[in-house]
Amino acid sequence: MSEGRAFHAEARHYLYEILESAPQGSRAAIIVNRGIALLLIVSITTTVLESVPDLRASYGALFRWVEYISLAAFSIEYYIRVWIAPEHLLYRQMSTFNACKAYVLSPQGIVDFFTVAPLWVALVGSDDLRVLVILRVLRVLKFARYSSGMRSLLEVLESERRALLACLVILLCATLVSATAMHLVEGQIQPDKFGSIPEAMWWAVVTLTTVGYGDVVPVTGLGRMIASFTIIGGLIMVALPVGIVANAFSEMIHRRDFIVNWNMVARVPLFSHLTATDIAHIMQLLHARQYERGDIVFRRGEPAHSMYFIAEGEVEIELGPEQRGRRISLGSGHFFGESSVLKRMERSATVRAVGRLRLLMLDAEDLRALIAREPGIAKKIDMIVHGRGQTIEMDDAVKEATAS
Repeated sequence: MSEGRAFHAEARHYLYEILESAPQGSRAAIIVNRGIALLLIVSITTTVLESVPDLRASYGALFRWVEYISLAAFSIEYYIRVWIAPEHLLYRQMSTFNACKAYVLSPQGIVDFFTVAPLWVALVGSDDLRVLVILRVLRVLKFARYSSGMRSLLEVLESERRALLACLVILLCATLVSATAMHLVEGQIQPDKFGSIPEAMWWAVVTLTTVGYGDVVPVTGLGRMIASFTIIGGLIMVALPVGIVANAFSEMIHRRDFIVNWNMVARVPLFSHLTATDIAHIMQLLHARQYERGDIVFRRGEPAHSMYFIAEGEVEIELGPEQRGRRISLGSGHFFGESSVLKRMERSATVRAVGRLRLLMLDAEDLRALIAREPGIAKKIDMIVHGRGQTIEMDDAVKEATAS
């Protein structure tokens, strides 16, 4: 019995890691999540193409098979996501039933349900899945799980919901005022278009949103004056929510970059003794740069303009003839290129990326200013560089002793 429970818990955790940890997860997690995203694209595409009569007549059977396969796959995924709900951090303190219930009623759970709803509706009632085209197209909302851009948009809308709601209230008030004014001015002249406030509200909405269909227009001088003010007000109405969302997006990107860069700097042992204020100052000086496998960071003989900190990955340093062309490797947390910068010399080695590499680059002038501000950093650099030199000499001695 205990072995069965252990297997059950292990399997649930394994499936949770696969479905919820991509893109940072294992290879299996990446493959599964990309496969689901691809199936979403295929499913939505077939739904759109099926609305074309000629294509439906020619490929109707294929479209239906794609739909059935998609529904089956999404149904299995939905069941698994409900089953692994207790593994979610937000639900771990709940009972299994309450955790599953919380997921089903969550926004993401509701979207997942509507992804498979056409299957259950078809099984219960209609056999024609075309009548469920709205539910099928709603699958596009499922991309929020796999698209960082859509997740960011939803987070922005959530965080700025009060400001956006205020904009909506202002828009409704402006619509009501402008519609009432046009009803009073144009109602007697154009009773079919402005005969009532609800009828005039169509013109107000179209004008305030700067769409301007032109199907309803004022004909009196006073009506045109009101329309002019309404158009100007509409520009402001449109600009307000756009500015709010754009500013929120900018702040979110800035916060994420700050957190990522902070973690990268904090992992560098050279800065381990610095305070949060000092790290924040250094972050303003560093520039992130990425390299792929085999890319050259710099070559021997090039002028030295920067030193580098390895945030992620590994580099291979090919030393010059004075070091017998030795090759050494440095991994995350190490730094290189400092000697040439401080001595204002040309590069004495060639550095290339062993795999995918993420570096933090510190310009020469900023490095000198940082050392002047934090003398302890210079001492640490000397100690680490001296330690590297001793390691190289020791390796050479071991090789010579072995050869003799």
